[in-house]
Amino acid sequence: MIVVANVLVALVALIHVYILALEMFLWTKPRGYKAFGLTPEFAQQTRALAANQGLYNGFLAAGLIWGLIADLTSAKIFFLACVAIAGIYGAATASRRILYVQTVPAALALVFVIAA
Repeated sequence: MIVVANVLVALVALIHVYILALEMFLWTKPRGYKAFGLTPEFAQQTRALAANQGLYNGFLAAGLIWGLIADLTSAKIFFLACVAIAGIYGAATASRRILYVQTVPAALALVFVIAA
């Protein structure tokens, strides 16, 4: 069970590394436009805000990776809960898709971490 839990935690961390890349480096590129449904003009106007969001997503990924490397269940639980809550907020305020991309994987990982 712990192996499945750790694989799910790693998956959530990788999702957030990818979100970091999208928001910090690809926001004003075709991949960023497509991922977030942006126009080039809007992307240019909001790139600093997106980079800031990306940095926070990177911190979530770093916390999850730290929890994995140090084998700290409490860190895994804390950062997975942060991801799930951020996903719920994002789904309510930005896009329902965030619920499936962010919250569901985090909640599933959280269940397995607690069960393990």
